Amino acid sequence: MKKTFTAITISSLLALSLVSSSVMAEPKVPATETGYSTIQLTQMGQPKSVHWVTVEQIAQQLKGKPPMAVGFDVDDTVLFSSPGFYRGKQVFSPNSFSYLKDQKFWDKMNCEWEKFSMPKQIGQELIDMHQKRGDSIYFITGRDPSKCEITTQYLKDVFGIKHMNKVIFAGSSKTTNTKTPYIKAENIKVYYGDSDGDITAARDAGAVGIRVMRPANSTNRPIAKNGIYGEEVVVNSQF
Repeated sequence: MKKTFTAITISSLLALSLVSSSVMAEPKVPATETGYSTIQLTQMGQPKSVHWVTVEQIAQQLKGKPPMAVGFDVDDTVLFSSPGFYRGKQVFSPNSFSYLKDQKFWDKMNCEWEKFSMPKQIGQELIDMHQKRGDSIYFITGRDPSKCEITTQYLKDVFGIKHMNKVIFAGSSKTTNTKTPYIKAENIKVYYGDSDGDITAARDAGAVGIRVMRPANSTNRPIAKNGIYGEEVVVNSQF
């Protein structure tokens, strides 16, 4: 396979220092391989040590298998939702990251500011492939839940999902991976995500975890290192 990578602009890299956030809590699992952040990959290309995979190759791997349940993380996996998170920090805690523990922020993000999230191209490609197979699609996010939410309808609309399941808001924890029970409960076989916790949650639930690259200008810092568990990483998936 010919490997290509589209570099982001220098101005985008400089903007990273102005848009910074802390990752939502999740248990830490030691790395088993050398991983590379999206920022590093813009400078060095695609190292052979990473298990790169295309959407077409995933489809080929699943060829002949009956329809199954597949899952997706939301933020930085299928949606570039940093605009809402950036706004939340400015409004609720300009000098700290305490906004991530403020229910008022989550209510704004889940119920109003989702409309500022941008769909990622790779999200569309993966969802289209799985819909063509007849797979059931689930979204499990580490966001805190709210009494209201527009995320389910927004994802349905922007990705053209025919049979939409309600988004699962699993919350987060420093000691327990909150997504694992939901992956198990829905019998999800393949789960896509940008964070380390997405990969380990999938594996703990007996599913295959596939890494989608976190955009280099995401507010979720530090940028996760792709391939640190030897997982497959979707090529050029930061976009």
